[in-house]
Amino acid sequence: MTGGAELGYDVPALVGMAIEDVITPALILDLDALERNIRRMGEFVRTHGMRHRVHGKMHKSVDVARLQIEMGGAQGVCCQKVSEAEVFVRGAIADILVSNEVRQSVMIDRLARLPAMGAQVSVCVDDPANVAELSEAAGKHGTELGVLVELDCGAGRCGVTTPEAAIALAQAISNAPNLRYEGLQAYQGSMQHIEAHDARAEAARQAHAIVREVVDALRAADLNPPLVTGGGTGSYAHEAASGLYNELQCGSYAFMDADYGRIRNEQNERLDVAEWENALFVLTSVVSTIKPGSAVCDVGLKASSVDSGLPVVFGTPGVTYTGASDEHGSLDDPDSALQPGDQLCLVPGHCDPTCNLHNWYVGVRNGVVETRWPVSARGKGY
Repeated sequence: MTGGAELGYDVPALVGMAIEDVITPALILDLDALERNIRRMGEFVRTHGMRHRVHGKMHKSVDVARLQIEMGGAQGVCCQKVSEAEVFVRGAIADILVSNEVRQSVMIDRLARLPAMGAQVSVCVDDPANVAELSEAAGKHGTELGVLVELDCGAGRCGVTTPEAAIALAQAISNAPNLRYEGLQAYQGSMQHIEAHDARAEAARQAHAIVREVVDALRAADLNPPLVTGGGTGSYAHEAASGLYNELQCGSYAFMDADYGRIRNEQNERLDVAEWENALFVLTSVVSTIKPGSAVCDVGLKASSVDSGLPVVFGTPGVTYTGASDEHGSLDDPDSALQPGDQLCLVPGHCDPTCNLHNWYVGVRNGVVETRWPVSARGKGY
């Protein structure tokens, strides 16, 4: 193994190493594919006169976020948790939206400290009591927080559900000291993975009808939302065409996973063929071929999430990943072509929780390790 003596126990690869020498399981980034995805989304956003705030919860990586900002022109980063936001602030990401509610007093306090570290920080609310909590905490620390009204536009999770509630909340934010009213969070998460284009378009139409009613009501109440933000990898074209949104929150486009890859566009083409490339893989090694027609690899539940389906074997026709236990993956190999030590690239079913299982990204170009990035916010779920 190249550089084996220096590899130690905590990293899966060294820069300059051939991919064949990477210790498995490992998160692999195809840097060429990643950069093409980032540039493509950046061009789409610019062409449509919008902003893009990439979702940090997907990759949990300061390095990937910087690439999206520098190469793709992203405005900043969305986080789901305060602890994630802290990591990105320390990584010099200057514009952060916690696209979620924060209600624990200790986490509200930590959130209110972040602007003093040099970042513009915003958060979502769906309860007037939360407005008062945020205002008090920001006043305590001499900071200012941006606050957005969260609207439930069909996902059935957080968010107000009527124009009247949105107006009352926006007014409360506008009147609260130490807070600035930034607009409307309108993300419909459940429609992102609807496979058929027409069904997904109809879900988007229904969501945007709700958004339009609320935006019109806010404008009539002299509370015009400066920002209407939302949209994802499965729906970004619909948000861009709606005339309602001025910011997108796409995340998975950069890596692509098997679940998003199955989605169809208007021409009935898969997204991972027509629009985005698979850039994220879990590299695995075959550990057993003792049973004819099958094999076992070293990627199981602790290395790849299966909540959105099993990983898909990439670039090795005829071999199928068929089951996962804690440390092992079962492979169907009808031609008995695999041998112990062979490597395979797996496309995870769901990139977000898969990335959260690993400490490092191994960036590869032309079969050689070019960089190694930490999964900076791994485990930051609070």
